[in-house]
Amino acid sequence: MAQVPHPTSLVDGPPAVGSKLQDARKAQQLSLDELSKRAGVSKSMLSEVERNQANPTVGVLWRLATALGISLTDLLCNTTADKATPTVELVPAHTIPVTTSPDGKCTLRILGPIALAGQVEWYELAVEPGGVLASEPHEAGAKEHLSVLSGSLTVQAADSSKVLKAGDSARYAVDVQHAISNTGKGMAKAVLVVEHLG
Repeated sequence: MAQVPHPTSLVDGPPAVGSKLQDARKAQQLSLDELSKRAGVSKSMLSEVERNQANPTVGVLWRLATALGISLTDLLCNTTADKATPTVELVPAHTIPVTTSPDGKCTLRILGPIALAGQVEWYELAVEPGGVLASEPHEAGAKEHLSVLSGSLTVQAADSSKVLKAGDSARYAVDVQHAISNTGKGMAKAVLVVEHLG
């Protein structure tokens, strides 16, 4: 019969992630309720995880880590590994959150860390022909910076409107109603940066 190479790992049980999770949440000044809503995890489950009274699934841990803008390994690694901060943090493509516009024709990959939400946010934007990403006014002084990578997009901010081709960039105030639309015949891709004044 084959021997288990590291029996102590079985005796010790799964890693206790509660304190790391709580530290990360408090560092971002999030309440249990706020993190619960952001991650789609019940408040009671979140509370039990933080007190190490529940063994969460990998799916639950992934949602919590993603909501906090940290990697799953940050929650699971031991304290010795914590002290060695990597020079480069890799964010695998499959972990990047994606949102879709109400018309289903605009896809936003959220490239910026959640910790910077409300300060500066950046996205990879893909808009199908006929797609419109319409937004209500943001806070006073907020701006967007749109750089078209392929195809063409029309930007409208209040009564002003411009058509951008691949390679063009537009900078515009977004404390007014604004929209990005694809009136062309092919898919358009762009990088969108939202700058908030904090």
